[in-house]
Amino acid sequence: MLYWLLYEKLFPFFHPFRIFRYLTFRTAFASLTALLIALFIGPWVIQKLREFQIGQFIREDGPQSHLKKSGTPTMGGVLIGIAILLPTVLWSDLSNPFVWIAVFSTLAFGAIGFADDYIKVVKRRSLGLTARAKLLFQGLAGASVAIALVVLQQFRLFSTQLTVPFVKTWHPNLLWHWWPSTVPHLGFLVFVPFVAFVIFVLMGSTNAVNLTDGLDGLAIGCTIIAAGALAALTYVSGNVVFSDYLELQHMPMVGEVTVFCGAMVGASIGFLWYNAHPAEIFMGDVGSLALGGAIGTVAIIIRQELLLPFIGGIFILEAVSVILQVGSYKLRNGKRIFRMAPLHHHFEQLGWSESKVIVRFWIGALVFALFALTTLKLR
Repeated sequence: MLYWLLYEKLFPFFHPFRIFRYLTFRTAFASLTALLIALFIGPWVIQKLREFQIGQFIREDGPQSHLKKSGTPTMGGVLIGIAILLPTVLWSDLSNPFVWIAVFSTLAFGAIGFADDYIKVVKRRSLGLTARAKLLFQGLAGASVAIALVVLQQFRLFSTQLTVPFVKTWHPNLLWHWWPSTVPHLGFLVFVPFVAFVIFVLMGSTNAVNLTDGLDGLAIGCTIIAAGALAALTYVSGNVVFSDYLELQHMPMVGEVTVFCGAMVGASIGFLWYNAHPAEIFMGDVGSLALGGAIGTVAIIIRQELLLPFIGGIFILEAVSVILQVGSYKLRNGKRIFRMAPLHHHFEQLGWSESKVIVRFWIGALVFALFALTTLKLR
């Protein structure tokens, strides 16, 4: 909005407004705007959640030290969503379709989390959406993102070629280009591999962030690091000089998503102010699913899905720990690998304090993110 008004409309009459053309300037101010929004409206959101008695339910089979957190306001992801979306609308070029895809994904997955939280917290039910319903809605949201990107690919605004870490020349394409010529009436199946891949990435990303959200500030701290890494990757992917130097696919319009990533960083820092131990508010599923959807979508847009396990390494470890725990319990007659899953609870059971687990996991997330950035030259 400000880009359109101050640069496209008013720049010819007031040349200092040319500063709004610079992506780095708008990204920095989007991040700062998101931070200020989260800090200023945070107390009001917390107060309203308390008035509506929207408090967190703590499972009795979890760590006993967490029982004192019962009743802490949850659904704070609404605050995160506002703090991300408003600066994105203010500072980005709204004619860019990739910005709207990122916004849509955040809203769609956030809506799924909101419905889940609403059923659990407001309707006072122990379970929210059923696992089947949640996965179905996530699949539909992922398919919508994939279809939008396929449309852009048809206009040569997007590439379905994967960027493979450590490899310079091999860029597999997820579209079956040979299918329409052999079986014309089934030409729509050309998109199946790409759509299925996008759904898998987004469902994995959203649920991994959701599983990580179990300690005060853990998930949001890891999100700050992952979003920062994605901002850097998005910027270099959209910059002709850097992408050529790093031998990445140059996608000119993708660079605008850097503003969205900057807003995600600022909003996450602002939310951490209130979510730091001991937390005054929890993000709930509305926050974790929205953030997971946003992270996964940006990775897909910049064709760095295969780098996502490093960008969000802690998220992946948390999700894998749950998969291994459940698989071991079912296949080995009740035997467990970890004392408790997800992984952060295992370390709590080993005697680590909550603060120590959080900070050490943040350090791990930073190491993973730095490694992801180094792969740009390790090719």
